[in-house]
Amino acid sequence: MALDIGEADGGCLLLRDYLTEYRVFGSGPSIVLLPGLAGGMGLVRPLVDALANHFRVFTYEYRGELDGWRVGRRATWNDLLLDLGAFLEEMRLERPILLGVSFGGAIALDFASRQPGRVSALVVQGVDVRLRRSLLEAVAAYVLNGFPLPSDRPAVNQYFHLLFGRRQRDRAVFDFVTRQCWKTDQAVMAHRFRLIEQLDLEPRLSQIQVPTLMVSGKHDLFVSRAGLEEMQRRIPCVRHRHLSNAGHLAFVTHAERMAEWTSQFAERLGLRVPADATSQ
Repeated sequence: MALDIGEADGGCLLLRDYLTEYRVFGSGPSIVLLPGLAGGMGLVRPLVDALANHFRVFTYEYRGELDGWRVGRRATWNDLLLDLGAFLEEMRLERPILLGVSFGGAIALDFASRQPGRVSALVVQGVDVRLRRSLLEAVAAYVLNGFPLPSDRPAVNQYFHLLFGRRQRDRAVFDFVTRQCWKTDQAVMAHRFRLIEQLDLEPRLSQIQVPTLMVSGKHDLFVSRAGLEEMQRRIPCVRHRHLSNAGHLAFVTHAERMAEWTSQFAERLGLRVPADATSQ
């Protein structure tokens, strides 16, 4: 899945009270990529690679991703917001673009609403104002909370077809997604699911004062039309781009298109985005 753009900079970093891993690719304006609920940096690698042709891309692992076996205090939503702020400080990033996908999109929106002076712009994909308890989501929450699941059971892995919005016929892409998602501990996935269940972004949307690009997939079963329309109404400066043949995992299946739209968005904001940028 990964493009050959060279090896990343990066390493380990102490963020507040947990040790994380981070990676940095490419050159150009700074953009911080926030991964989704499962899969960490590995699952967003196709988008990282595509973005690195235009940006200096920073990404890191959330708390719990590397130490899911620990039985101590679980991360709160506020922990995740504070961790992001700490990462920006440690990387000495002054008002970068935040790009969040799925769970990471909710973090990006909430962070920007609370600390608008630390962000220059937002790009979000696969995020709704609140998690709507559809049958799909109820089953996912029940399964993650109730059963230890083997990552190599075909019947379980069929669930991931729903994340694509339709049956994924490219076996290599499907295997890549399931392999990366199961690297996140099941208990950590369940806990993050509970955090996002309790989140309602509606009261905070009008506080987002930076330009925002929303990307949605027509077949994204986790994002409602009502939620997209609510974000468009309430975020003061927002632009919406729609992928007619993508699902929730658009950041994997349509990484190049998302990177292209993000680059165009940044250029309209007056950021220099070199078309032929290469990794340092």
